[in-house]
Amino acid sequence: MLIRLRRLRKLPIVREMVAETRLSKDMFIYPYFVVPGKNVIHGIDAMPGINHFSADTLVKDVEKGLKLGINKILLFGVGEEKSEDASSSYSEKSVVANAVRQLKAAFGDDIYIVTDVCTCAYTTHGHCGILHDNYVQNDKTVEVLAKMALSHAQAGADMVAPSDMMDGRILGIRNKLDQNGFVNTSIMSYSIKFASAYYGPFREAADSAPGKGDRKAYQMDFRNPNETMREAFLDEEEGADILMVKPALAYLDIIHRLKENTNLPVACYNVSGEYSMVKAAGQKGWIDEQKVIMENMYAFSRAGANIIITYHAKEILEKGWM
Repeated sequence: MLIRLRRLRKLPIVREMVAETRLSKDMFIYPYFVVPGKNVIHGIDAMPGINHFSADTLVKDVEKGLKLGINKILLFGVGEEKSEDASSSYSEKSVVANAVRQLKAAFGDDIYIVTDVCTCAYTTHGHCGILHDNYVQNDKTVEVLAKMALSHAQAGADMVAPSDMMDGRILGIRNKLDQNGFVNTSIMSYSIKFASAYYGPFREAADSAPGKGDRKAYQMDFRNPNETMREAFLDEEEGADILMVKPALAYLDIIHRLKENTNLPVACYNVSGEYSMVKAAGQKGWIDEQKVIMENMYAFSRAGANIIITYHAKEILEKGWM
């Protein structure tokens, strides 16, 4: 007997019926960059279609997104006063805290707000922590990160997402939140964050490039898959609610391996460089942009991601690609 697998590929209706990997709008988290001021909508050159928003214009854009089904967002603060100690990062008047308050006032629990917790956009040197003798000080940085996470929770954030890659920061943040009564504020850890060249456009968007050196002393070496699991399991033990892999496209093997080895939800971050490469090639007519975007989304889900953080989310839903 000849086995004919093509029987179940003959028509779209049967292909949809037997599809092993499916996408849902509920999987998507859409990132935003928030800046000081009012009436600000400013395009980011390196990321076509992505903008800086002041809090007031952010509220209006989020309202449009809610109508499409985008009800989970990730906020990054840009344009704050920079200092050696990153003190503006945990101010109750920070752009992120202000944006969270305005969004919660406008939409309540209809919007789920995740905030990035890292010092890189708040330091004069652009590193993800407190610098001393040209080395990022781990424990001092964790203290700042915990204060930053608390300030976001006090403003109304539903979840905090530390992206710094300091040792012990999940435990430090969890303890700080719990001690102040925020036991229900979740933590999505950038557990496996590689020292990657794919972050270039983001560093323009967030004004967060290191002024000197690089981040290889704290972000992960992409040659070390075994070490990634150690990082993730430590974050799980320290109280993380969700584990993230970043970037996503070049690390599908890591997403799959993590999914096979944890019972926590797994997120992936389809980062700026991945986004901008697709956009640039699409604008040149070198690829079918829609098809490549959706192929990538299915790849993330197929690898094991329960949650996809992507700048493509709005376009996917707006244009009805799924």
